[in-house]
Amino acid sequence: MGNRLDFIQKAANEIYNTIGDIVSISNVYQTPAWGFSSDDFYNACICVETFYTTTKVLDKLMAIETFLGRNRNNIDGYEPRTIDLDIILSSEGCIDTPNLIVPHSSMQDRKFVLQPLVDIAKDKEHPVFKKSIKQLLFDTSDTSEILRLNEKIKNPKEAYRLSQFQYLTVEGNIGAGKTSLAKLIASEFNAKLVLERFADNPFLPKFYEDMERYAFPLEMSFLADRYQRMQDDIAQFDLFTDFVVSDYDVFKSLIFAKVTLQEEEFKLYKKVFDLMYVNLPKPGLYVYLYQNTERLLENIKKRGRAYEQKIPSEYLDKINKGYLQFIKSQSELKVKIIDVSTLDFIANRTDYISILSEISKVS
Repeated sequence: MGNRLDFIQKAANEIYNTIGDIVSISNVYQTPAWGFSSDDFYNACICVETFYTTTKVLDKLMAIETFLGRNRNNIDGYEPRTIDLDIILSSEGCIDTPNLIVPHSSMQDRKFVLQPLVDIAKDKEHPVFKKSIKQLLFDTSDTSEILRLNEKIKNPKEAYRLSQFQYLTVEGNIGAGKTSLAKLIASEFNAKLVLERFADNPFLPKFYEDMERYAFPLEMSFLADRYQRMQDDIAQFDLFTDFVVSDYDVFKSLIFAKVTLQEEEFKLYKKVFDLMYVNLPKPGLYVYLYQNTERLLENIKKRGRAYEQKIPSEYLDKINKGYLQFIKSQSELKVKIIDVSTLDFIANRTDYISILSEISKVS
């Protein structure tokens, strides 16, 4: 019913915003109504990657249908509708509940499902029939005429244009979620991911036991590693990715060193740092995830790294102030500060989308 292409696009937008990453989108096909007399339908298939269960996805799809004006009249048979969203296949395999059957029980008999599905999953095997989708289309008894349209459904994530920054840095205090966000962005936007190798640093557990004794070797080893990573991974762009995203900027070395080192140690450290920093690439956008100290301590406790459990709140406060002072001093650096103290962008898709929206506003 209505503007069919527009409804499909709006559905795709809502699926991306509330359920997960849209990995691929089929062509749109015009097909005759199935089982009743009506105007032709438009059909398309998408592949979605999500952390929600299949039953939870069904709930969200039905909410999207309602949002887009679908009216379920509880009548027998079929009728025209603004949008109809079905789960055809799931990585969870076969599901059989009163509200959901996966794979869709009639998919093998419907060209309006199989034809667009071939576009994005032709070699995917049906878990019951043990045939590829391409073979199911070849074998189907449905002889309906299928017309491929020239119009395309746009992937909603294209609107965020993150590749314009070329090199995107996600920074934040300990436990702010910078690594988690960098991983999500890299996965969804075909970016080269550069992560800090803190787990390999032998001085880190010792530092949290005796900060004064191990501060200088810790900071020097971090500086050397960060410098090497930037030279190797960020200065050389990968031909097969669209941009680079990292969960640190080398300047964090100076921020942490100023908090942890004695005055004379810091002077020496800064001389070495200045020599290195001048030759390193600078991020096209520097995103700082701000979290209040109470939330940081909760996150640190939740992720369970033994050597981090004794981090004092005063130390986190000093690190946060150091970051904010650095940001204020960098007039030529493009910076976006995002307060994530009340967000959970891992468990809540809409929180993640709100962060993408904030980043994309930077021009």
